[in-house]
Amino acid sequence: MKSLLKNLGLLLIIIAAVALIAIFFTGSTAINDNSVLGGTILLMVIGLILHIVLNKRLAD
Repeated sequence: MKSLLKNLGLLLIIIAAVALIAIFFTGSTAINDNSVLGGTILLMVIGLILHIVLNKRLAD
């Protein structure tokens, strides 16, 4: 459980990146939709913050 919690932020960043890559390679028109792009960047930022905070707390 602790290892999953430690890697939760990293998993969110990877999920957002895979979503962007999938949208790009499928040729979907969602790549021009600001809500999709904003949602994925928000997911990446939340993942980055979670990664920093959780690793700092679990290291102590």
